[in-house]
Amino acid sequence: MDKLKLGVIGFGNMGSSHVRNVVAGKAKLVTITAICDIKEDRRQAAKEEFADIPVFETAEELYKSGLCEAVIIAVPHFDHPSLAIKAFDAGLHVITEKPAGVYTKQVLEMNEAAEKSGKVFGIMYNQRTNPVYAKIRELIQRGELGTIKRVQWTITDWYRCQAYHDSAAWRSTWATEGGGALINQNPHQLDLWQWMFGMPSKIMSFMSFGKYHNIEVEDDVTAYMEYDNGMTGVYITSTGEAPGTNRLEIACDMGTIIVEKNKIHFRRNEISEREFERTRTIPFGKPEVWECEIPVGSNSQPEHMIILDNYAKAVKEGTDMLAPGKEGINGLTISNAMHYSAFTGKWADLKNFPHDEFYELLSEKIKTSKPKTTVKEVVSDTTGTY
Repeated sequence: MDKLKLGVIGFGNMGSSHVRNVVAGKAKLVTITAICDIKEDRRQAAKEEFADIPVFETAEELYKSGLCEAVIIAVPHFDHPSLAIKAFDAGLHVITEKPAGVYTKQVLEMNEAAEKSGKVFGIMYNQRTNPVYAKIRELIQRGELGTIKRVQWTITDWYRCQAYHDSAAWRSTWATEGGGALINQNPHQLDLWQWMFGMPSKIMSFMSFGKYHNIEVEDDVTAYMEYDNGMTGVYITSTGEAPGTNRLEIACDMGTIIVEKNKIHFRRNEISEREFERTRTIPFGKPEVWECEIPVGSNSQPEHMIILDNYAKAVKEGTDMLAPGKEGINGLTISNAMHYSAFTGKWADLKNFPHDEFYELLSEKIKTSKPKTTVKEVVSDTTGTY
């Protein structure tokens, strides 16, 4: 198939990383045909590094150029939906960086525009290509774990110092980022949560705002989730702990799964706990346990490039996507629900989430948000992350 002609909206950390990887041949089915950025210094940097790729000042100019079949949107979070909607209106396919947006109301509008356009809509949930989480999902869908009872994910290795928050004007305020650790560091994990375990029915959460940093948004979160089938979940995240932890624990009928340091350890019951409970006639005892290391594969491409090639095939050949853009609403709903619960002190109902009420609550935060008076220049940032 012919390579997908892709335009890049935003030449910051992620946008420039995508361009470099594609130009280096790490994506097999994509070619970069245009770049845009509203900042002159970034446009100049793009022109100097990629002299053969046309560079535009605005997304609208790029959309009208006729150089692209699709665009990837890699700009600060608030602008993802509006730029996607304009691209759909211009007859372009769209893949957006995470998160889908800042609040569900705007993402619902983006999903509706995508549906009406008939164009292919994707999202850069590259962690869905991680062999560890893909294996967990496979085990769940095959029924290997039996009924899942409880999930706990402690992910506190997102450590960020104050210099990080001071490195850009848009970081870590309600007005320009729309949140903190949840909207910035955690969209991939919240997507993986619902991708593996499904959507919870309700959430109660507790947050600290500026507990470890001089910021107005959350940097410490503990959330409790309930599911209609009886499963419960606890999600803990922070940007103020070092060295921090990344440990996913799944309690299920067939034992306990522990995911840590990119390894899957399965403390597997010989028989289901529910079967053991029904048939055991002696008061004490547990099922026999087998200690198992579950093998996982490896990727031959960078995760982002796997998503781009998969997306290109969907555009060109109509194949299924690993990360459909319409699914971006799911992880964002979990994120917004956690904020909603923390703001109100009430349970958040995800089956009937109050999109308008949450938007009003966030708008009040935005009205009182304080702009940054100083921004420190980042000398070097090669992490490729927001």
